[in-house]
Amino acid sequence: MTSGTLQNRVDPWGRLCAKPSRGALMGNRGILHDDENRIVRPWAHKAWVTCLLEFKSIKRATPFSLGNYSELFFVDEATAFAAGHRPCSYCQRERYLKFKEAWVLANVAEKTGAPTSITDVDRLLHAERARKGGAKVTFDAALSSLPVGVMFEHQDSAYLVSPRGFLPWSFSGYGERTDLTAVATVAVLTPRSVVQAFAHGFEPKFHSSANA
Repeated sequence: MTSGTLQNRVDPWGRLCAKPSRGALMGNRGILHDDENRIVRPWAHKAWVTCLLEFKSIKRATPFSLGNYSELFFVDEATAFAAGHRPCSYCQRERYLKFKEAWVLANVAEKTGAPTSITDVDRLLHAERARKGGAKVTFDAALSSLPVGVMFEHQDSAYLVSPRGFLPWSFSGYGERTDLTAVATVAVLTPRSVVQAFAHGFEPKFHSSANA
């Protein structure tokens, strides 16, 4: 399944771009396109999920089919999290449960007796990832404080905090490790509550180039 020239490749800022390269994961924000396959809204609901390209016997529709949600694509899971998406509870059930457990441990201060619903998670994530009109929400943090898996902005480019250092992001993967030791503070692209979940042991999956 490829994205062709549709505006459905997602970058770490959450922007929808027209790129021909293949994505490793698919995403959903609802129906974003019109009858001519043009993007007319940045989201249609707050449950931004990340799905597998193939799952059991499900037949995926041709992207941007009439009446179907707008299929979005990511180079990897770290990019999807930076954009504000989280694992689907159906096709990624195990991944979803692990993420939600880490998220709750990291972000719910006290046990109230009532479980945290995924609707609660999505509501907070939405406030942390996008402003009205689609602009990206970021926050400043010390570069040295960021856990593995987080993505941040530096000089208009996105970087991944990987086990082997800071890697520049692109739609086709990651570049060579970059020395950013002189940089003290950066604008973090990954939503704040997701950063906290990463700090509590949940680590997103990376494109193979991150391990090269």
